[in-house]
Amino acid sequence: MEEKWMGKYIVFFDGDCGVCNFWVQWILKRDKKDRFLFASLQSDFGQQFLTERKLNTEVFNTLYLWKPNHYYLEKSKAVLQIAHLLGGIYKFSAIGKIIPGFLSDQIYDAVSRNRMKLANQKCYLPTPDERKKFIEV
Repeated sequence: MEEKWMGKYIVFFDGDCGVCNFWVQWILKRDKKDRFLFASLQSDFGQQFLTERKLNTEVFNTLYLWKPNHYYLEKSKAVLQIAHLLGGIYKFSAIGKIIPGFLSDQIYDAVSRNRMKLANQKCYLPTPDERKKFIEV
């Protein structure tokens, strides 16, 4: 495993989804402690992640948060953990943990099914510093 990944959390997302890209940008702007790296599920690295866990390699409707050598979370659990890790006011999202996982995942799935309709397909180009946070291997 590359040294730059050690101690980082990796967010896997649908690289072709405007809503997903919006949330990546949102995290980038709030990641003051430089905790996150990003990889699209369509990338070689994303495909390797999915394959190693025997997850679907063709449907990209789930966000994953991976802490190498520790754990991975998906869907609403990943979203809540990202907010917690960002800290500050976002830690209040922990209240979302009182909602049963199956219910919060149903809400996540409803948004996921409609995300292309919700997406404003504006093209975003990350800054050079932000580009360093993307894994394209």
